[in-house]
Amino acid sequence: MSPGTTAPSILVIEDEDAIADVVIAVAAKAGYLGRRAVDGRDGLKQFFENRADLVVLDVGLPKLDGWEVLNRLRDLSDVPVLMLTARDLEQDKVRGLLGGADDYLTKPFGIAELSARIEALLRRSAAAQQSEQENEYVNGPLRVDWTARQVSINDEMVDLSPLEFRLLEAFLRHPGQALSNEQLLQLAWSDPLAISPERVKFTVMRLRRKLDWDGESNPIETVRGFGYRYRR
Repeated sequence: MSPGTTAPSILVIEDEDAIADVVIAVAAKAGYLGRRAVDGRDGLKQFFENRADLVVLDVGLPKLDGWEVLNRLRDLSDVPVLMLTARDLEQDKVRGLLGGADDYLTKPFGIAELSARIEALLRRSAAAQQSEQENEYVNGPLRVDWTARQVSINDEMVDLSPLEFRLLEAFLRHPGQALSNEQLLQLAWSDPLAISPERVKFTVMRLRRKLDWDGESNPIETVRGFGYRYRR
């Protein structure tokens, strides 16, 4: 971190003291500023008062559970969210990812894995913010405002989830290039090893539906037997 640069901040919303202490210690060791909320309501209050560069969010919280906190965060922010849960159930992971979580970690977890996931989320977030300096992308009726993270077609706003926006950005950064499911996983997902190719297909299908501005053509083409390609 260069002199004068503010350290990234991490908000840990976790009611278990031991888990919260570990996450904050890992953040501090990496040079990040960590603070804690002990329940869902306090977590939302702290976030909207002071914001954060990353939220580590427990699923099983008092007063307001992690699912509801995630929903409310996504209403107003695309801050990276790492969800924690005591249950290693696929439906919980799918629910979290569909709800807008960026990554998922099951308790108990190793310190090295936690540190790596935090680093990956903050690194990708920083890279996305850097790319936004280009400000705007225009292709026919499609317009992307990188600074506001807004997408419009024929001047009408298109509602994209944070994951859909990252996926669209991956296509826009590689125009005309055929991208495989594995490449898209690396470009848009925080933990590509934890996501199946079927999840990629589902997300691309949802994104294509939102970008289908005339019911006939679509900028995202299927490359049979390989993956997808964005065409200008």
